[in-house]
Order: sequence, then C-alpha cells, then structure tokens
Amino acid sequence: MISTYTTHTGTSVIFDVVVDDILQNLSTEEINPNNKALLSLVNGFESGKWRRQQFEHFIWNNIKETALSQTEREALIGDEKTILTKSAKNLRLVSGEESGGEIGEILLYGIMKKYYSALPVVPKIFYKQNRNDFAKGADSIHITLNNDGTFSLWLGEAKFYNSIDDARLNSIVDSVHNMFIDDKLRKELSIVTSTKDLDLFIKDEVLLAEIKNKLSDGISLDDIKQQLHIPILILHECNITKDNTDSFEKYKENIMTEHIKKAEVFMKKQDTKFSDVYNYHEVKFHLILFPVPNKSILVDKFSKTAIFERDEN
Repeated sequence: MISTYTTHTGTSVIFDVVVDDILQNLSTEEINPNNKALLSLVNGFESGKWRRQQFEHFIWNNIKETALSQTEREALIGDEKTILTKSAKNLRLVSGEESGGEIGEILLYGIMKKYYSALPVVPKIFYKQNRNDFAKGADSIHITLNNDGTFSLWLGEAKFYNSIDDARLNSIVDSVHNMFIDDKLRKELSIVTSTKDLDLFIKDEVLLAEIKNKLSDGISLDDIKQQLHIPILILHECNITKDNTDSFEKYKENIMTEHIKKAEVFMKKQDTKFSDVYNYHEVKFHLILFPVPNKSILVDKFSKTAIFERDEN
C-alpha cells in the first residue's frame, strides 16, 4: 500500500516493505489529523533463520552517512577500510538502557537514504562526537528535494528497544515532543545552515539560497512546519520475529497486524501529548517500525566490531 504521502524511490533496498501508507488508510479507528504515516520494514529469513549478517552489513555500509562529514567521505572515496575505521572511532557505544542507540541512528540514516532519497546534510554521530552542542536534539537531520523544485526538512528520532510496550512508546513520544520546544527547534534549523555539508550537497545556488533563507535565524517557526517531516524509527526486539516458523508471507502478515496496532497506540499518545504544539497538523510524522529477534546479540556484535575497527589504526 503506497501513498502519495511518502517519497520513496523503491530502488536499491534490501528490506521488505510490509506497510507503507498513511495511518488513516490502515486503521479501523478514527485517526486525526491526516498527518501520520506508517512504514513497516522487515529483514528476511534464510534456512529458517533471521538474516543477521544482511542486517549488519546494511548498518556498516551506511555508517559513514552519519559518522563522517561529507568532506571526509569525499576525501576517502575508494578507501573503504579507512572510512570504516574513522567511522568506528566516532561512535560513543553507550551502555545500559540506551545501548545500541547508534545502531538505530545508523539504520535511520540508511533508511532515509535508500527509501526516501534524503540527503544527510548533518551527520549527527560525527557532530555529537566532535561538538558537544550537537549532543542533544534530533538523531538525524536530512533534506529531500521535491519534484516541484521545493524541499522538505526531516528531523528524525531513533530508538532501539527491548520491546515496544506502553512505557517505551511514552518515552519516545516525549522525546519527539521535546523537539518542538521553540528554542530547540530553532537550534536544529541553525545547525542545518551552519554546516558545510549543505553547500556540498546542494549544487543549485538558487535552491541553496532558498533553503538557507527558509531556515535562517529570524524566520518564524510557523513558516517551516509545512515542510517539516519527523521520521520516528523504533528498532525493537520482537517475539513474532524471534519465534517465527511460518512462511515469509505469513510472517509479514503477522507483523503487519502487530505494527498497525502499535502505530494506532503510538499516534493516539502523540495526539494527546502534542495538543500544545501550534500547527501540529501541518507537520508530517512517519513512524518506522523494524523488528529484530534479539537486541543483545546485535548490540554485542556491533560493539565488538566497532572496537576491533578502532584498534586497527
């Protein structure tokens, strides 16, 4: 189910799209306003097992989009080993409840690139590592260039949870709501215009000037909300995935049912929380759900690989 609400290209993707539509078209309940979409993605199975290496390859193939600046990426074209090592050195590898958070951030950058053709104008892991003032705020910042010559701004949130129960859904709703505190939202706009990557990505000088003007310091935040998209990635451990013995098509049906239910719950919570956000209905929200069989295994493998790559040089 593909909606004109999304901007997917459908090319060069390795994950199966289970659901891709606005929530009003998916839900049997009344969902308002019409500014919410669900993208449900799943990794494949082979010989009855979840394809862990395929998922891990996607993460490491996309790490440079968020861990290195565009200048660094261009300077290292063709030197994939150095790219990997430098990217690994910019990882924070936090522990505890937030462990694996950077896997979610990298996955979101990969999804934004592969499924939305988005430009990673602010490589957030790179800036979080190198500048303390970037440590808070959105987990991803992207721009998409629309067919009509306009642009859209994407401020993303990414989480990796052991489950998607009510407590965790409440937590991410709170995180997204915090983006809309005026000072924080204005700071995100200033980050976009202050990075060199924007100039490297946007070659059209007229469009570049328009983007910088739209996001400039003196602009009213009300003026940007029609162009604002919020992708919310929840990478989550999932018993359906862990225990799957069905055919892949039946598995996807089960995930579809589960993800639509979770999206309904999430968006109702968001509607309640965002009752104080001016022009909330003008902002487009994209809930992206991605199930995995075991969080701890993925986090452990990721951390060990990152530490190994760091020690290479």
